Amino acid sequence: MHVLVLGGTSEARQLAARLDGVHGTTVTSSLAGRVADPVLPVGEVRVGGFGGVDGLTTWLTENEITHVVDATHPYSVTMTEHAVQACANAGLPLVVLHRAPWRPLAEDSWITVPSMQAAADALTERPALTRILLTIGRQGVHYFAHLTDQHFIVRCIDAPEGEVPEHSSILEARGPFDLAGERELLDEHRIEALVSKNSGGKLTSAKLQAARERGIPVIMVDRPPVPEGVDVVSTVDACATWLRTRRDAGSGRDGQVAPVTP
Repeated sequence: MHVLVLGGTSEARQLAARLDGVHGTTVTSSLAGRVADPVLPVGEVRVGGFGGVDGLTTWLTENEITHVVDATHPYSVTMTEHAVQACANAGLPLVVLHRAPWRPLAEDSWITVPSMQAAADALTERPALTRILLTIGRQGVHYFAHLTDQHFIVRCIDAPEGEVPEHSSILEARGPFDLAGERELLDEHRIEALVSKNSGGKLTSAKLQAARERGIPVIMVDRPPVPEGVDVVSTVDACATWLRTRRDAGSGRDGQVAPVTP
């Protein structure tokens, strides 16, 4: 079994570590190369694009990949679409590993929107909110560049791509973020609203609790849908089970995947 893990997330790194050294299994992790200093998974790693669907199809065939795990960020729509098409072309099984999304609690004040443009529109419709913490990563900041009545604290790992709002401060930082730090950030910058993607997971969830405690509204950009017909799992355990099941079905033999370490 030669597994290609399309990575960049903590789950992708956990899966690579989970499968590394398992008898009869080779793992190659692929990173897009958008982050200047990424956290690398164990095992073999490639960095950079494939050259579209045709390039990925060719790469899968030439490298004798048997299974593909799309463990990219839930908002990496293009990569997921390319993976679906390339796996169909190559006749390979594909599973999408996306951590479960966050869910609002009763005391939360969420404004759920379908896109980054809709998030910018939501701020336009709420002129009283003038100090905004933008936690959407380096891509998509340009959707807010036309807003001149707000001041943005833009937090991302690397500097944003494209235009930024006229009144903005860039805060380059990498999670995980703890609750005390998030409280301090909201207070220091007098944040009145938070804009976030619904990434899920624990690495960046403290900002939601800090906003909840302070009654700060959260403009939450909903996840794009996964293409129909694609298997989706939300945990590394479930992904390992999926891989084992497909491997055993393909080989006609019983096999074992190393147990998960809690």
